[in-house]
Amino acid sequence: MINIDTSTLFAPIVINGHPVKNRLSVAPMTRITATEDGRATETMTRYYERFARGGFGAVTTEGIYTDQAFSQGYIHQPGMTDEAQASAWKPVVNGIKAHGALAIAQLMHAGAISQGNRFRDTTVGPSPIQPKGEQMTFYHGRDRYVLPSTMTEEQIADAIAGFAGSAARAIEVAGFDAIEIHGANGYLLDQFLTDYANTRMDRWGGATENRMRLILETFKAVRAEVGANVPVGVRISQGKVNDYHHKWAGAESDAEIVFGSLADAGADFIHVTEFEAYKPAFAEGGPSLMRLAKRYAPKAAIFANGSLHNVEQAVAALNDGADVITIARGALANPDLPKRWSNNIALEEFDPTILGPIANIKETELAM
Repeated sequence: MINIDTSTLFAPIVINGHPVKNRLSVAPMTRITATEDGRATETMTRYYERFARGGFGAVTTEGIYTDQAFSQGYIHQPGMTDEAQASAWKPVVNGIKAHGALAIAQLMHAGAISQGNRFRDTTVGPSPIQPKGEQMTFYHGRDRYVLPSTMTEEQIADAIAGFAGSAARAIEVAGFDAIEIHGANGYLLDQFLTDYANTRMDRWGGATENRMRLILETFKAVRAEVGANVPVGVRISQGKVNDYHHKWAGAESDAEIVFGSLADAGADFIHVTEFEAYKPAFAEGGPSLMRLAKRYAPKAAIFANGSLHNVEQAVAALNDGADVITIARGALANPDLPKRWSNNIALEEFDPTILGPIANIKETELAM
């Protein structure tokens, strides 16, 4: 039973003119259930529709690859690179919107940590540095990540154009309401931000301001393509899928640069993700990353992700800088989590076997 006032979780919010009925969103989760050529499937339509039917105010897709060069990260990952891929998303979007939820397309470029790309056998990154860690087996990965080639100016321009073109297709063809640019978790845009992954000596490397440049240029290109009235946000993290414990070397001064520059660029929302979002971002007793995001980007809606499927922590996060709580594991176990919290019903525990041996969508989930 829930003995806490949950009313703040069910208050509406407006993001760049788009009303969202509550403060609970599904977080992006890679589920590799698209066709081999990157089209969304009927299984995906059923999967995403459950979350909207379960009461979530917004639903963010898994990362969608953005070009037919180096962006794809996983076998059976969905794309947004052409008309066929964009059109395949229409039933998914319709299913989300049918229940009054905001449909957000997350766009991503895997960069150096790509482990399955039908267009290229090689990878690219900011610098020729082998990524930490090993490929993820539940996404068909094997062994270490390969050594990436250094991106040229032309390849950087192509990557930016891929995000912009995919954003336009997501809005105009697929019918999404909003765009989230994936600048987190060790993927390409985050690789440029990360000091040890980016050793460039040109305008894309060096000081934190320069390492933020690719995220900001991508944001500007997407904004120019979709216009002023489409909510556009950026996901930001310190940790990565291949380096969980990474922290920004500049600590709070880096946070000011990262979030302040996104605020200056006009980000409508910033999605911060940490393993435990409620913990201090840096020094013991210091502010959380969501608190710092709100401090340096006060006009942006702050989406917060990371072990917030405990209702007390979700409510507390709204008092610590967050405007929207995004749920991953808790949503997999409880696609109707908002309705459960609203009706004072206990949550089911997350069963990690859902994501094994391969993390594709299972029929048992769709029966939940």
